[in-house]
Order: sequence, then structure tokens, then C-alpha cells
Amino acid sequence: CIINNLTKIFQILFIKEVPMKILTVYYSLDGNTQLIAEQIKSAVNGDILRIKPVHDNNKKGLFKLLSGGRQVFKNEKPELEPFDINPAEYDLIFIGTPVWAGSFAPALNTFLAENSIQNKNIALFCCSRGGKGKVFIKLHDILRDNNIIGETEFLSPVKSDPKEVNAKVSSWVDEIIEKLD
Repeated sequence: CIINNLTKIFQILFIKEVPMKILTVYYSLDGNTQLIAEQIKSAVNGDILRIKPVHDNNKKGLFKLLSGGRQVFKNEKPELEPFDINPAEYDLIFIGTPVWAGSFAPALNTFLAENSIQNKNIALFCCSRGGKGKVFIKLHDILRDNNIIGETEFLSPVKSDPKEVNAKVSSWVDEIIEKLD
């Protein structure tokens, strides 16, 4: 699968006259979204941007869930640590988030509010323990000035069979790349 991905990416990036720049943007608290983002980055040979709040949710157990849920319901936009990547320079952007209270993480809320993402090809992914909630519906609305070319959910990838997770990532990336042919 990796050779197939690399061949397709080579064809897309170098046979077309204009090379495509690919970015994977994600927020991860427990490592699930990070695992998927890193696999996508490797599969597409693109850049990666981990968005991180200045003051991240470092609570444990039930307090972590309550704190994250409160941030979602209050539509908070936590201050992010600075980064030196400009999403506007990319043609295809993979955007990943954990599911918090049926929505995306507040750090992604800040990122999307502070960065003008328009007229891009977007692929969305989320990681959850049992349901995507309204993550994709809400992201479709916020990113309506873009071409959403795919979305997928991963259930607890850190606790899942690594081969199965890798196969799902690889298959999904193949689908996304084929849509751009």
C-alpha cells in the first residue's frame, strides 16, 4: 500500500505541471489523533502541523472530560502556541481532531478562526472512543468555502491493532489522492 501511495503521490506531484503542497493539521491530547496524523504525513510525504494550546487540558479522568466539554459548550478559543506554517500555501489540507462532547476540540476552533482557509481541498478525520457526534457537520459548515473531499473516523487508534489502523489510513489516503486525479 505504501508503494502504491508513493507512486500516486509522485504522479500527482510531479507529472502535473503545478506541484501540490500537502499539509496535515491536527490537535491531539491523548495521542490518538497524533498517531493518525503522523501516518497520513508519512503516506503523502507532506508537512505536518500540531496545534497546541498555550494552556492545554492537563486534567485527569472525569475532570479532563468535564473541562473539555465545558470548553466546547462555551465555544472557547484557547490561545495557541505560535507556529511557522502558513496553511494558505497548501493545496490539500488534512485536518484532524479528537471528538470532545460531540464536537471538535477547542484548539481547532482557534486555528480555524485565526487562519483563512479558502478554496482548498480538505480531508477531515477525527478520533473518538465511540462516536463522531457532529464533528463533520460543524467542520463542513466552518469550511464551506472549500472542497471537502473526504472524511473518516478512527475509533481509539492507540488501543487498536496497528496493522488495521495503518491499513485504514492507507486506504483512506488512497481514496483522497484518487479524487484529486
